[in-house]
Amino acid sequence: MKFLLVAVNAKYIHSNPAIYSLAAYAGKKHEKSIEIAEFTINQRTEEILAHLYEKKPDAIGFSCYIWNWNTVRELLENLPAVLPDTDIWLGGPEVSYNAPSILERFPGIRGIMVGEGEATFRELLQRYENRDTEDLSDVPGLCLPSGMTAPREATDLSSLPFLYETTEPFTNRILYYESSRGCPYRCSYCLSSIEKSVRLRDMEIVKKELDFFLEKQVKQVKFIDRTFNCVHEHAMEIWEYLRDHDNGITNFHFEISADIITDEEIELLQSLRPGQVQLEIGVQSVNEETLSAINRRMNLERLEEVVSAIRKNRNIHQHLDLIAGLPYEDYQSFRHSFNRVYAMEPDQLQLGFLKVLSGAPISMQTKEYGISYTKQPPYEVLFTKWLSYGDVIRLKKVEEMVEQYYNSGQFVHTLKVLLKAFDTPFSLYEALADFYEEKGYFTNSPARSYRYEVLLEFADRYDAKNRDLYIELLTFDLYLRENMKSRPQFCKPLVDESYKAFRRSFYRQEEATRAYLPNLSSYDGRQLSGMTHLEPFSYPVWDVHGICGEMKADPRTEKLSKEQYVLFDYSVKDPLSKEAAILFVDVK
Repeated sequence: MKFLLVAVNAKYIHSNPAIYSLAAYAGKKHEKSIEIAEFTINQRTEEILAHLYEKKPDAIGFSCYIWNWNTVRELLENLPAVLPDTDIWLGGPEVSYNAPSILERFPGIRGIMVGEGEATFRELLQRYENRDTEDLSDVPGLCLPSGMTAPREATDLSSLPFLYETTEPFTNRILYYESSRGCPYRCSYCLSSIEKSVRLRDMEIVKKELDFFLEKQVKQVKFIDRTFNCVHEHAMEIWEYLRDHDNGITNFHFEISADIITDEEIELLQSLRPGQVQLEIGVQSVNEETLSAINRRMNLERLEEVVSAIRKNRNIHQHLDLIAGLPYEDYQSFRHSFNRVYAMEPDQLQLGFLKVLSGAPISMQTKEYGISYTKQPPYEVLFTKWLSYGDVIRLKKVEEMVEQYYNSGQFVHTLKVLLKAFDTPFSLYEALADFYEEKGYFTNSPARSYRYEVLLEFADRYDAKNRDLYIELLTFDLYLRENMKSRPQFCKPLVDESYKAFRRSFYRQEEATRAYLPNLSSYDGRQLSGMTHLEPFSYPVWDVHGICGEMKADPRTEKLSKEQYVLFDYSVKDPLSKEAAILFVDVK
């Protein structure tokens, strides 16, 4: 007997903890009856269908989410034809809250596992192994064509076995971990608001499982707890354990509520290795009427204090979220939300759009708020009483500019100066979106390297008098990220004999003295010249973002008295920004 558990992930680097949890909970006794198959939404459905056919399972179960539901639906339309003797089961948040209508639409489906599936799947699997599947109405937690069976009680989180026996199937992929289920908050757009209690996994179990990730030197582990720090003692104990057992490699991602972070937690977070932890913080809006309407209680002033305190040590990546399309938030209100969150200087600012999920409280309020949304996944907002469809389209273009220019981290110093040519941050990205539209770049998106040229062209339009400065800022940003072998056209040409002579002299001297690059002592001067980059600057561009502490000069108005040579060392990179280390070379 073979029960095939199928995940269709958004990207290859993702994994699906749900199907691994089902398999683990079923236990060793049943492992020969279970097979796991993972695909991505980027694969052709014909290719996935062929793989499923070749496995010839007796039963097949799909893990369903908004990001893969289109692919799964397409498979459901063809699977019964090619595997007529295979029972098809569904589970996951995308099908748990409208299960009867899905069974109506796809009569070839045997049933749907509703809600938490570990215990339900194990019982179902036993019935298949015993060839006792004719009547499943006594198995709790199912939606069958004949109706719903009895509800399944919530699982004791500490009874769930660990998902991972080995990291072999997850090479170069993100691993996911769960130390709690449920959320104490009632945000109306979120499915977690349905479960009002918070269940915690036993801390001794958690520590043993964290040891697995640390010993295996997993690159990144994402905690999928909905609000990780909602129980102070729980969060503190885990963060303390990670601090005390750091392997110098593994990064842990947490989704938190920042305004409830305590000073004790801040102090602990500030003590962590740079890059050891990253935080995702949902702000969503700064409009008080909006926050009240979505049942979100948040102290914005405290949130700003916490984000600032955590940012101060430059050891933790902070990812802040906004949601467009919420009640009472019009275009101007969203502009205000954006500007206030941008001022917090997050490492990433995600400009998202409301998803109206089946089962979430806001799905019952769409008429009240005039919310229209796409009928296909991801059920994204089209317009509301306050935000027109044209506004949504415009915000989509702003979002793309934020992704390409802010969240990429490739233009940090250039944007810091360019921002001074605009009244607000939102105005900058709005103007950049208009520029892209005018030039046709949304249709023919510029390659990553060419975006530097595009940003210079944009700066020429809004701050032409500082063109030479922007050339140097872009050059600095470019070489911070990458040792370009082919120098872009906008960069000043390095062809004069004085530069060539200084460069040759520097690397000869460095080979002899190791004054600047002692960490590369095993390499000769010629090798060092290929592993680093030496660039002369006429403006103090490095001070724009506080690399040397407080800014001592405004690079827009104050040029250096003489050129400063900057050495970019790519063997040493910032754990958060991934920028190369910079050293200032004396010119005598």
